[in-house]
Amino acid sequence: MLHGKEFILKGKSLYDNYVKNNLFMKMILLFALITTVTIVTFSYFMFNVMSQSIVRNELENQKKAMESVNSYMTRKYESVQSIMLDVYRNESLSLHLAYFLQHPFEDYMNYQLDQYADESNTDVPKGLDFFENKLDSDTDIANLMLYSSEKQFLFAYKQGHVTRLLSTNASRSYIPDAMALENTMVSVPNAWVRSAINQYEPKLFSMRVPINDKNTLKNLGQLLVYFNSDRISNALDSYHEQLKGYIVVLGPSGEVLFDSSDRYYGVRYPYADKIDSLYDTAMMEEESYVTTLTQNQAGYLVVGVAPKSEVAAAYKGLKRTIMIISAVCIVMVLLVPILVVSNFAKRTNKIIRFMRKVESGDLSARIQDDKEDELGQISRSFNDMLDELTRHIDRVYKAEIKQKHTELAALQARVNPHFLYNTLEVIRMRAVSQGARDVGEMIYSLSVLFKSFVQPKGENTLKDELETSRLYLELFRIRYKDKLSYEITCDESLAGRKIMRMALQPIIENYVVHGLQPKREDNRITITTLQLDGRVRIQAEDNGIGIEPERLESIREAMDSLEETGESFGLRSVHERLKLLYGTDYGLVIESTPGVGTMVTLEFPDIEEAPHV
Repeated sequence: MLHGKEFILKGKSLYDNYVKNNLFMKMILLFALITTVTIVTFSYFMFNVMSQSIVRNELENQKKAMESVNSYMTRKYESVQSIMLDVYRNESLSLHLAYFLQHPFEDYMNYQLDQYADESNTDVPKGLDFFENKLDSDTDIANLMLYSSEKQFLFAYKQGHVTRLLSTNASRSYIPDAMALENTMVSVPNAWVRSAINQYEPKLFSMRVPINDKNTLKNLGQLLVYFNSDRISNALDSYHEQLKGYIVVLGPSGEVLFDSSDRYYGVRYPYADKIDSLYDTAMMEEESYVTTLTQNQAGYLVVGVAPKSEVAAAYKGLKRTIMIISAVCIVMVLLVPILVVSNFAKRTNKIIRFMRKVESGDLSARIQDDKEDELGQISRSFNDMLDELTRHIDRVYKAEIKQKHTELAALQARVNPHFLYNTLEVIRMRAVSQGARDVGEMIYSLSVLFKSFVQPKGENTLKDELETSRLYLELFRIRYKDKLSYEITCDESLAGRKIMRMALQPIIENYVVHGLQPKREDNRITITTLQLDGRVRIQAEDNGIGIEPERLESIREAMDSLEETGESFGLRSVHERLKLLYGTDYGLVIESTPGVGTMVTLEFPDIEEAPHV
């Protein structure tokens, strides 16, 4: 029990040292987890996509093979149909065949001799050689038969020029009943007909066409053609290596007309009932992909069956390859970062050790790291900090002495503001008593201005700011002996709006210093306050000398520049404070025309409270 507890404590200690308190180990583990999950997920999706692509490719190959089979069957169906069309196009041959099917064979032979005796009928074929020629021209035909529905006989051709005339009286066979079903669908040969012509080859499919009188359209009999099913395999020669599973051709009742696997000839296809309700897969011999092609006119169905196990074998090697590549990628992607992070961890631990030395009082410790990356920069900065700290310690004593002298000087120079206000008031009253009222007014304005400047609050009401501006202008009006006039207008409803301090004084000072003309008698500045679209706008317009376009552009660039310059300091200060307090949509707008004057526009949000500055 004790050993188990010790083991747990040791494990916790290792966890704390190498995982919990180790940032780089956490980074490596997190990176390993993310990388592994990413590669595995990507590999999974890539395998799914590629395997589905292989499945689609295999099914596409099967479909092409089915289309080749279907094309073969369609050609045979059309060739049988064309036999009768050729007969109907040839008037003599059509009459010849009609006589053959409506008379006993002996009468037909006499009729044929009479036709040969008539030298004028040079285009009449010799007997029924037309059908024998068709049999010879198509080696895929196993048997070709003419059936007379009126005389109930069967005239059968067979490869090798063997012909037979067979009586099919209803009392001796069911052939007339089978022939009475005028069905043009492709099917397996009728068992009674097979027996009659001694044809027991199971790999056959049958096509038949009704024979009608050309003039009366009366049904005279039928043309039956038996094709060798093995010949369909020739259509699959180019697909044998690619084909997965097998292909069957089914008749209208599910009978097997062709089977590439050679397993279902002579029986009804056991899964025929499932095909009607198929979507993509079904349980045949095993779980399989099923594809169908229907020939509506001929009535047969081409079915492709690809067992999933055979299709899966096509991408079995792909799965193994992707797993190997994924494992190699995971190892490579993890190995390189682990080596790099381990190097950084080693250098970081070195920095930590030197910091602990300094913490213990060893100010002579220095980190040796010549690399130019972030850790190298930290090491050099740490060394520089120690050098500066050493120099600072050497200067501490002198700095303390200097500080004492500075504090003494500051104490001696400190003046009570109230003493200054009282002194200015005594001077003002003395000037008034001596008759210098203009001097008294200037001292009064200066006293009030000074009092407002040294107030600790960081914001004014609009009313206070305008009053400060008025006092400032009043000083200059007296200074220039009424050569300067001013007008300040403000809606009473805006008087309580909050505005940052010293917003207008730099604008007025800029006008007095640069725009006012002492020789003129009509210098004037107008300050107007408006409320517009949720903003308060203050416009200061003067009739001074104006600003040249080049100079105006320079001022605007200086106001928007991030670099500290001495140019237009007052205006730039107001402009920057407005942007910092209220956003980049606010600031100063300066418009000027040389010889006409300048207008400076200031805007701030129409709110009851403003930020402190």
